[in-house]
Amino acid sequence: MGIRQPSTLQQYNTTTPVSQGKQDLKGLIIAMEKQDQGSALRGATDIPRPGYPPKARSLARFRDLPYLIWLFTESNFPTFVIPNTAFGVLGALAGPCLSTQENPSIEGTLLRLPLVALFNWANVYIFDLANQRLPESVQEDIVNKPWRPIPTGRITSEQTRRLMLYSIPTVLGLSFLMGVWRESALILLLTWLYNDLKGGDELVRDLIIAVAFGLYNSASLIIAMGSGAEITPHGYTWIAIISGVILTTMQIQDLKDQAGDRGRGRKTIPLFFGDVVSRWSIAIFVTAWSGCCVFFWGLPSWAYALPAAQVVTLGVYIAFHVLMRRAVKDDDRVWRLWCLWLITLYLLPVALRFQAILQPGRVN
Repeated sequence: MGIRQPSTLQQYNTTTPVSQGKQDLKGLIIAMEKQDQGSALRGATDIPRPGYPPKARSLARFRDLPYLIWLFTESNFPTFVIPNTAFGVLGALAGPCLSTQENPSIEGTLLRLPLVALFNWANVYIFDLANQRLPESVQEDIVNKPWRPIPTGRITSEQTRRLMLYSIPTVLGLSFLMGVWRESALILLLTWLYNDLKGGDELVRDLIIAVAFGLYNSASLIIAMGSGAEITPHGYTWIAIISGVILTTMQIQDLKDQAGDRGRGRKTIPLFFGDVVSRWSIAIFVTAWSGCCVFFWGLPSWAYALPAAQVVTLGVYIAFHVLMRRAVKDDDRVWRLWCLWLITLYLLPVALRFQAILQPGRVN
């Protein structure tokens, strides 16, 4: 039968003279509390335990890191990572519609898809670290997204800040290797404006997001095209149009988060102008942008059967849904439909490209 090891506090009581008084005891307790605060994940501790050496704990934390990163970024994955990756890959396949690339290789473009996704995920990861570590964001997430890492106690705000010190140079280095470090640096600037300068709590938040989308989309297209190709003025015009779509319809994601935003004092369009005004503006802009984007690409009548019809039909459905169904679960569903609608917009130049293949000379 093993001998029971005395606790740290018991050792202190048996080896420390009483004359040192309560001050030393208080200092020991504070030191022990600081040790506990150093754990990176819930349930971990820096105090040695039998059968669980510090090296094993470090390996366990390292293994949990990918899942921790996913928890930070999962809610923005359908909003940023998937649509922006789709914009880059589909835009590259559109060839001369958006770039100087005359005959893009489908195989080569698809091989670069993981790099496009990595760029978007890495930069969204930095944004989410910066956003979710703030005290007001933690309080908001307790209401809106209680499964996130900080509200669940998997990591603290201070540990998240330290994680950013390593993550930001790493992401900038990756962006440099991909040839889009300028776009990444500007995204980091917008991240600072949105989070640390509280731009995300003001009406200007949607403008910041719209500019960020433009940077994400242009960088995604550059990566997907590969070396030797450039975005044309027409391509940049399309990127600007998509940013306009984001500016006027991105508020759809705020419909489902009104409870937490209200508690935080955030000035979102649904809260500042009212829920009814916000829903009607979303319905009008989604429907209008559906028609404008189809008109911008000048698709022939036969081409409307698939991409254009999908854009308009889905846009009208979103408009109807956002006006007639107002429960939180319905708002979450329509937000995901909006993400899908964005991707249908990105299909339009691809449809024009295929039409140009069938009718040479149609696209300049």
